[in-house]
Amino acid sequence: MDVIATTPFGRRPMTLGMLATQIDAGEIDPDKRVDKWKLFRALCEARAVLGVGDRALAVLNALLSFYPDTTLCHEAGLVVFPSNAQLSIRAHGMAPATLRRHLAELVRSGLIIRRDSPNGKRYARKGAEGAIEQAFGFNLAPLVARADEIEAAAARTRAETERLRLMRERISLCRRDISKLIQTGMDEGVDGDWQGLFLQFRAIITAIPRNAMTTELDHATTSLEALRQDILKRLESFVISTKSSASESQTERLIQNSNTNSYVESEPSFETKQDAPQVDDQTERRMRPGREIETDSGGAGRSPEPAATKPGAAAGAVRPFPLGLVLQACPGIADYGPAGAVANWRDLMSAAVVVRSMLGVSPSAYQEACEAMGPENAATVIACILERAGHINSAGGYLRDLTRRAERGEFGIGPMLMALAKANAPAARKVG
Repeated sequence: MDVIATTPFGRRPMTLGMLATQIDAGEIDPDKRVDKWKLFRALCEARAVLGVGDRALAVLNALLSFYPDTTLCHEAGLVVFPSNAQLSIRAHGMAPATLRRHLAELVRSGLIIRRDSPNGKRYARKGAEGAIEQAFGFNLAPLVARADEIEAAAARTRAETERLRLMRERISLCRRDISKLIQTGMDEGVDGDWQGLFLQFRAIITAIPRNAMTTELDHATTSLEALRQDILKRLESFVISTKSSASESQTERLIQNSNTNSYVESEPSFETKQDAPQVDDQTERRMRPGREIETDSGGAGRSPEPAATKPGAAAGAVRPFPLGLVLQACPGIADYGPAGAVANWRDLMSAAVVVRSMLGVSPSAYQEACEAMGPENAATVIACILERAGHINSAGGYLRDLTRRAERGEFGIGPMLMALAKANAPAARKVG
């Protein structure tokens, strides 16, 4: 059966592309066989490369359903001749005009060939033995001719998709690591510009397009991994220096304890025996800045109780977060500062008093928060509550709950602050 079609019927023009498709279809190996559904799945995977839309593929799926065998081969004939009405039914009720448009797209893409009859109708002429001798409709021979090309395109698409998946996975891991490492640095009081590192981290993330390709993801991955390595080095240096200091301190104590004739001024918070050496006020204040010497009922000076035994002392000892990070996470607090701005911690604490009253937080609740967390951290919590005021029913009750959790060592400001900083980072960059 001749597989080279004539020119199209009616006003449809003939093009060189159509002629090239017909020539390629006429040169296929007569013994070549292709599973039509496997080929169709490969075509769906590679449709972006081949320039075929999903609706056109739905029409091609309907055309393939009219081919009686699962295997496409030359000897069985490759022309199907359904009417537009039957084709529309198998294309899930596609409108006739839409059907014609997507058939033309399949022809233009070189996936099928029109084999038009003299009057433009689709039909088959059978011989005396009942076998089809001549058929007019759509020739599927280009699918067989381009099977290897389609499979190769599908393989490249799968490889690219897998590469994108792995790169997105690496970016997700980097994002998680960097976020938690920055939080660790802040919580542990490690020296460093953690606010600047956080802003650098957010700048890299927001620069990634929604539908990023491998080149853009590769650049973002490189930047994130470099930033993660930088943060790890900072934290590793801090851990090593801390271990070194602890080792030197332990060695010094062992040397001092071995000399029974020497007088040792021990750290007051570790003295538990009644005969522990006494320390005067000046020495105590030098060793424990900000802590008062307590006296018993007899007026004799004694060492203060360990910080861990005082309610809220552990939480109050936490260093406040950088003021710039607090203002980025909670920009609304600045409106309540002196002259409508917050330039330092004193301004923030003044603004927190105003906001406390506005939110209906009692003075006693705020005082307890200051004692448990420290005044800077308490002001920071008020700023965070202001940002989330629309989602909090009772600001006073919420603050008292956070205070109790802080006294038990179960609450840290970091996660709350970092979540708000992440949410408000784009707005902050626009303002700046």
